[in-house]
Amino acid sequence: MKTSRVSIAAAIAAGSVLFLSGTASAHVGVQPGEATKGGYATINFKVPNERDNASTTQLEVNFPVDQPLTSVMPQDIPGWTSNVEKTKLDKPLTVHGKQINEVVTKVTWTGGKIEPGRFQQFPVSVGKLPDNVDQMVFKAIQTYDNNEVVRWIEETKPGAAEPQNPAPVLKLTAAPAAGGDHHDDGAKNDDGAKNADKGHDEAAESGSDTTARALGITGIVVGLAGVAFGVASRRRAS
Repeated sequence: MKTSRVSIAAAIAAGSVLFLSGTASAHVGVQPGEATKGGYATINFKVPNERDNASTTQLEVNFPVDQPLTSVMPQDIPGWTSNVEKTKLDKPLTVHGKQINEVVTKVTWTGGKIEPGRFQQFPVSVGKLPDNVDQMVFKAIQTYDNNEVVRWIEETKPGAAEPQNPAPVLKLTAAPAAGGDHHDDGAKNDDGAKNADKGHDEAAESGSDTTARALGITGIVVGLAGVAFGVASRRRAS
């Protein structure tokens, strides 16, 4: 009886852990989770429906104003309409020789529906990514058709546990060091030269073998001719 009670308690505890971990992981996020500093990237805001009695009908993503992006282009999604909001900069930015006076601060998707047990990805092309920070935080707001609003806006503190409604975070990594490819190309060229030399040597060896065989055959023919000539001379002498 005691063993049964322990087994039941363990099963309940395990189920609770699975349930809580599943709930904690099902939140609005950004994929892939990393991008290169100073570059351009296509990111996806992944939105799962966490309710079993309502559907998600709107997603609002706010872009950090202190890390302005000069290019934000949402991809068309069947059934959804995207609205891009911009704001003017106090100090224009120069990108590719052009002055940028305004940047995107918010993108809102409406018109579609994410039903219970489903998720939707919202792709966006972004750039130029900042090169002086290690991450970007996008605060998102998810709205359901029962008028419930979930604000994914809490930032994770260093060394602290993940908050209940964490904001999507894009990690920024340094670009690969220049010159690495040249080293590889050089190695490839060295290998190619070695292969060419090897082929040349093999061809030379093949040619030498062919010549030796030809000389051997010629010697045999000459020898046979000499023997035949000797036999014929003996017959004539007799």
